[in-house]
Amino acid sequence: MKVVIVGAGFGGLRLARKLNNKAGFEVVLVDKFNYHQFQPLFYQVATAGLDASNISFPLRKVFQKSKNVRIRLADLKSVVPDENKIITDIEEINYDVLVLATGADTNFFGNAELAAHAFPMKSTVEALQIRHRLLHLFEEAHTITDEDELQRAMNIVVVGGGPTGVEVSGALAEMKKYVLPKDYPELDFTKMNIYLLEGTGKTLASMSQKSSEKSQQYLEKLGVNVLTATLVKNYDGKNVELQDGNRIPAATVIWAAGIKGNIPNGIDHSLIARGNRIKVDRYCKVQGLQNIYALGDLAYMETPGFPHAHPQVAPAAIQQADMLAHNLLLIEKKANTDRLYAFEYYDKGAMATVGRNLAVVDVPKPKLHFSGFFAWLIWMGLHLMLILGVKNRFFVFMNWLYNYVTYDQNLRLIFREFNREESIKKKF
Repeated sequence: MKVVIVGAGFGGLRLARKLNNKAGFEVVLVDKFNYHQFQPLFYQVATAGLDASNISFPLRKVFQKSKNVRIRLADLKSVVPDENKIITDIEEINYDVLVLATGADTNFFGNAELAAHAFPMKSTVEALQIRHRLLHLFEEAHTITDEDELQRAMNIVVVGGGPTGVEVSGALAEMKKYVLPKDYPELDFTKMNIYLLEGTGKTLASMSQKSSEKSQQYLEKLGVNVLTATLVKNYDGKNVELQDGNRIPAATVIWAAGIKGNIPNGIDHSLIARGNRIKVDRYCKVQGLQNIYALGDLAYMETPGFPHAHPQVAPAAIQQADMLAHNLLLIEKKANTDRLYAFEYYDKGAMATVGRNLAVVDVPKPKLHFSGFFAWLIWMGLHLMLILGVKNRFFVFMNWLYNYVTYDQNLRLIFREFNREESIKKKF
């Protein structure tokens, strides 16, 4: 059975590893990057807490000893279900079974101006762009003489009060408190404002009421201006325009307000559900198709426990991959289809960190809530275990330890773009 998996996120990579060296399978793993990205720690790369290599792991290294998994570095252009093939930017690949695990991208809700000026954070590259932007702003700020322009440069707006927005806001607040005044003594960081804008009435709306209240309390304690029930209408690169007519001058806006599925061309529009996700049955099979599946953020599966589909989080993608791997093994052996598993999501809980010694954790069964230092330890331990590679775990842990002891990070580096043509002109 030739299984083509598109996307090496949590779901796609998990499925490939489950089918690794299994007799009867030929697996092709397609991704536009040659590494797996650990998305929960993007915000630490963006705020110079971790190096990008610490949360990225080469795909070819994962499958160095594999006899049946092959990697293709390519961008999916289209799916052709009638011909059992996909078209990428480098080649056409035939399949017996296709698994779409392309994940989700930033949702700007059709606002082109927002997309042009706000900074998303859905990839390692985008996290590095935010880090580059922030460091450049502070380097340039001490040359700004106009008070209004200086204030605009010192204002950072984070849109979206979910886990990503809360975590990046807390990290920025800690940079403002512990790091930036030492790096830039000529700047008055009492004038620096960090705004967190959330359209609903509370932060971490998907978590418990206690977690929402605690997270907002922690953020305000760190000096973040939390504005709930606040919707962004537009951003032109200079001012954030709110729905109520107010404006916030800001040179930097980090957009963490929504995601949408990365649906390739060739998928029937009738199969696309809310959030730009593909409708699938309880076996992750795309409705109406016999040999195409969708996993993780891309899959829209309605179940009695989750009538509006499962949350777009890593555990759901991993559990779906485990279920699909089990079923494909049975299908390849031509076993009784009654033995196929139907997917049932086991919600182990949710968590978010705000800063040093500050985090919130919800466990649904038994119903428990933790906050503060103990929750922070749980958050760190779980994320450390989920990172691929012993070396990566070691370096992440050492960075966290160094940061905890010194109240500092050592990754505030600005790498300028190298223009080879200009360099040659200067030499000759």
